[in-house]
Amino acid sequence: MGHGHHQIEVTSTQPYEFKSRNKIIAIAMIIIGLVAVVAQFATHHHQTWGNLLMNNFYFMVIALGATFFLALQYVAEVGWSAVIKRVLEAISQYLAFAGVIMILIIALGGHYLYHWMHSDILIEKLPNGQPNPDYDAIIAGKSGYLNPAFFWIRVIAYFIIWYGFAYFFRKESRKMDNDLAGAEANYLKIKRYGAAFLVLFAVTSSTAAWDFVMSIETHWFSTLFGWYTFAGMFVTSIAVLVFTVAYLKSKGYLPEVNEHHLHDIGKFMFAFSIFWTYLWFAQFMLIWYSNIPEEITYFELRQDHYRGLWLGSFFINFICPFIVLMTRDAKRKLYLLMGMAILLFIGHWMDTYIMVIPGSMVQAGHGGEMFFGHVGWMEIGTTIGFLGMFMYVVQYHLSKAPLVVKNHPMMEESLHHVI
Repeated sequence: MGHGHHQIEVTSTQPYEFKSRNKIIAIAMIIIGLVAVVAQFATHHHQTWGNLLMNNFYFMVIALGATFFLALQYVAEVGWSAVIKRVLEAISQYLAFAGVIMILIIALGGHYLYHWMHSDILIEKLPNGQPNPDYDAIIAGKSGYLNPAFFWIRVIAYFIIWYGFAYFFRKESRKMDNDLAGAEANYLKIKRYGAAFLVLFAVTSSTAAWDFVMSIETHWFSTLFGWYTFAGMFVTSIAVLVFTVAYLKSKGYLPEVNEHHLHDIGKFMFAFSIFWTYLWFAQFMLIWYSNIPEEITYFELRQDHYRGLWLGSFFINFICPFIVLMTRDAKRKLYLLMGMAILLFIGHWMDTYIMVIPGSMVQAGHGGEMFFGHVGWMEIGTTIGFLGMFMYVVQYHLSKAPLVVKNHPMMEESLHHVI
């Protein structure tokens, strides 16, 4: 028992040290991203908005998935995860930056991204009584939901809710570090608010997927889209969690995290990769066999012009974890998990690219084949910039608090976790 308390003290007095070398690397990546964005604005102005939206959405959902997983741990009163909660908190804090950037992207580039934002398509007849050639009956039918005023209300609400809860969880968790007597009360408070967050998350995670991504191709819709986006979000968040925990362990931090903890996180990564695959196949198969013209346009575009990326993401996100993570031993090997986390990060980046870019390219007016299916240095450079910012924010927050929540009511259980 005493040994367990000794371990907590040793680690908890030692926050992560955010070394200047790591800061320089992150800042250099951000500069590469800025150069790529400026270059793309100078050469392919309309395409840049889709590229920015895709990257910001990708890192936003990683932070959101971490917030969801953190809330879930509290609400379900999970004991084993007590030693990794600070990592989830640090990842969740990126939501503030994602929110600001998303608002800027929509405010400045929404007109290029979302066809439904063009007010002229809702006017059935011109002032002279003639039919409006730009009128779109399908979009007009969706205008009760897809209109700029209601859209902005939703967007602002998303980030207030998401970051508000992420900030609250972090604040209450920090109180546990300094107050042994009140730690249990703080824990129960987070649990109550976590339950409220999970209800709000269930709604907002789906509607945000519709708003930010599905509404790019306004005519098309899928009733599975919210679930599909959630599955990708959650797998990527777990992959980032796995990588961050493994990285910290490789640097001598988090000695309390043992192979049993790694096994549990690895199980989540494996299980939700299979769940993502199920939804990927279900969404495709249902549309393929019904073969309705207004539904199949989504997959036609991706099969005709993005086949390599489309099938490549499926292979990486399903076949790789299926083969590699099936065994018990594989989920306990630190560097194997790190490698799989990197692979899944790339695979789900490809999947997000496939979700956003084809529709935004059509919206930007590029119907020619030469424009499609191309991932060049500007796209990769933009991602490097976003990754640099994400890495900086996560490391900054890891350095601002003990790496393990002191006085956590479940800490003893977590330290002796064995499966």
